[in-house]
Amino acid sequence: MLSWELKFFKELSAHRLYQVLKLRQDVFILEQQCLYADTDNLDQQALHILLISEEDDDLVAYCRIIPAGILYQEVAIGRVAVSANARKSGLAKQLMHKAIDFIRDEMQAPAIKISAQSHLQNFYQSLGFIICSDPYDEDGIEHIDMKLINDQFNGQLNS
Repeated sequence: MLSWELKFFKELSAHRLYQVLKLRQDVFILEQQCLYADTDNLDQQALHILLISEEDDDLVAYCRIIPAGILYQEVAIGRVAVSANARKSGLAKQLMHKAIDFIRDEMQAPAIKISAQSHLQNFYQSLGFIICSDPYDEDGIEHIDMKLINDQFNGQLNS
């Protein structure tokens, strides 16, 4: 059984914070071989969405929501990660739906912006995001900026 946790930084236990940082390190630094400073002082201002396996209290999927005006003019979703043993099961899509629903319903934001790895363009487009930049290098990986505009929220989330 899986359960969702939505936490502000100060609400994360030391155990959960360790799990978040370990998952992000495993995926972005070790697996993708990308040397960068993951602890970027944005976590303290973000809402953290965690998908927890109740069987072993393990973190299965994660992302963070950064309020508008901090990273971008728009609300941002970032650090989207699914543990290697849970991939290909639709959890990334569920995670993104959870984040988008929260931003739409609770934050009532007009748009969401992401910096997406270019090879994930089709995945994010399937959620309604549109490309809004040329490709650029971020820490050795090609990225593109993408946006989801508020009037696109409802039509895309039910698919």
